[in-house]
Amino acid sequence: MYRAAIARLPAGVVVVAVHWRGIDYAMTASAVTSVSLEPPMLLFCVHVDARFREALDDVDLWAVSVLAETAEPVATWLASPGRPAVGQLVRVPHTRAPRSGAAWVDDASAWFECRTAAVHRAGDHDIVVGTVLEARQGAPTAGGIVHLRGRMRPVV
Repeated sequence: MYRAAIARLPAGVVVVAVHWRGIDYAMTASAVTSVSLEPPMLLFCVHVDARFREALDDVDLWAVSVLAETAEPVATWLASPGRPAVGQLVRVPHTRAPRSGAAWVDDASAWFECRTAAVHRAGDHDIVVGTVLEARQGAPTAGGIVHLRGRMRPVV
């Protein structure tokens, strides 16, 4: 019942990425929110058993790409269970965030680079709070993607 009910809350879709031990790791996330304007902070949630979560124990810099309305294939790919750990961004056009070297997805409407400020356990997920080190905007007309009722939907 909870899953069906919470699926009615639209949530923005992003890609969170980290560069760890010479490998790019990325995941689609919809549990992302702004936490503070001063200092600028945001959070995302990651499953405690995810490979991505393991990387965060060693790396404190990570990147967020707010996906544009045309990036649903990227979101779907990076949400696919069992995708390979190595080479998962080969098919995703991206650039490197300046400090972390983590991937910023090219097909995005905004990008952030963050440093982990805190990690909190919450059930089967960890809440990762980050201080925003850099924020950039894409094209003024770029839209986004929301996750609603189990599907990704473009918003322009």
